[in-house]
Amino acid sequence: MNTIFSDRQLSHIIDQSLFFECECSAQVARQIISLRDLYAFQQDCGEQNSTDRAVHQRITTDTQQAHTLMEACLNSILMLENWNLETLTLPASSQEAPQSN
Repeated sequence: MNTIFSDRQLSHIIDQSLFFECECSAQVARQIISLRDLYAFQQDCGEQNSTDRAVHQRITTDTQQAHTLMEACLNSILMLENWNLETLTLPASSQEAPQSN
């Protein structure tokens, strides 16, 4: 499966998002990881008959399409929120630690 973001980068995005209370990018990153898990499961699943093969192929194909869309979505979100795309960090204006009550 082609990827834009590595698993390590997705984890970093999730960490950054949670620390700075910016949950949208973390939710999308988690869905990408979940799609990768589903894809890997389909690759390892035993095929017993033609129906199984067809089911696994359909899931694999649709998972790849969803993965491509969600990675593009995450990339757009990061650009809209002005993340540094090299370091995958939020802009300085967003990096104020959350206030405790």
